[in-house]
Amino acid sequence: MVDKTMLFSLSANKELTEAVAKELGLSVSPVKNTKFANGEILVEPIDSVREKDVYILQSTCAPVNDNLFEILIFVDALKRASAHQINVIIPFFGYARQDRKSKPRQPITSRLVADLLKTAGVHRVITVDLHAAQIQGFFSCLVDELTAIPLIANYYAEKDVSNTVVVSPDHGGVNRARRVAERLNLPLAIIDKRRTGPNVAEVMNIVGDVNGKDCLMIDDMIDTAGSAHAGAKALKANGAKRVSIACSHGVFSDPASERLLDGTFDEIVTTDSIPLNGKMKESKIVKVLSLAPVIAKVIENIESGTPVSQVYSLFQVE
Repeated sequence: MVDKTMLFSLSANKELTEAVAKELGLSVSPVKNTKFANGEILVEPIDSVREKDVYILQSTCAPVNDNLFEILIFVDALKRASAHQINVIIPFFGYARQDRKSKPRQPITSRLVADLLKTAGVHRVITVDLHAAQIQGFFSCLVDELTAIPLIANYYAEKDVSNTVVVSPDHGGVNRARRVAERLNLPLAIIDKRRTGPNVAEVMNIVGDVNGKDCLMIDDMIDTAGSAHAGAKALKANGAKRVSIACSHGVFSDPASERLLDGTFDEIVTTDSIPLNGKMKESKIVKVLSLAPVIAKVIENIESGTPVSQVYSLFQVE
């Protein structure tokens, strides 16, 4: 595997890439990233990639457009340098929320990004917990969607959760929350809410009994934390003792840190799909679970011709 596999990191996930490389016993291959005075960039491999199976690790998190264009330019360089297979690992897939036309004259940007990756020369995309599973259908190349739910469930399986209720922050996330509830053999509650605008939600009702309980909210991402904060306050207003939240992607756009660290939440769990910074990185109530073992196992399985789904054997779940 080592002889024909190369792992590259661009700007977004250097620490995660190093952790993946350590799991695999590989070195991260060097990249030359040049930024010109006019704002253009040039991204190129330093070593030969001819007939190599190449893996690029880069989330399209903030700055989203810069990180996306780094991928496209680097993939083009690899294609023109005769790489055998170009695999892009995008732990957090930006523009995933623009997956449909919710009103006239809107773009479907997640489909556009999928087309750009294919046109650039990507053979396979590996990502984690897309905002909507249907986005897989936008790709005309191979796509593997992993999930951090078993990782999160295993973290809580090692804690005392006897008084815990798993909570879905909305109706759309019920399946995700139910998977955690079933893994931990816990009851499920749902926050009934309506969106009144981008990153704005109004809680209408709590479906389920949370009085006197420790509540664990499960979501795919936390962006500005408006919905999460409103949901947590509603849970406590309905008698919840403690409220924790776990998500696959900690986007944490302003003013997320103010909302999440104001004392409403007792614990915040996320993965390293997006690097933390500022107050969220320094906070003692924020716990980061690493995706490195999962990503490393996926690379091993792809290179050995083993089903990618076997990666979940790490968590003893399907």
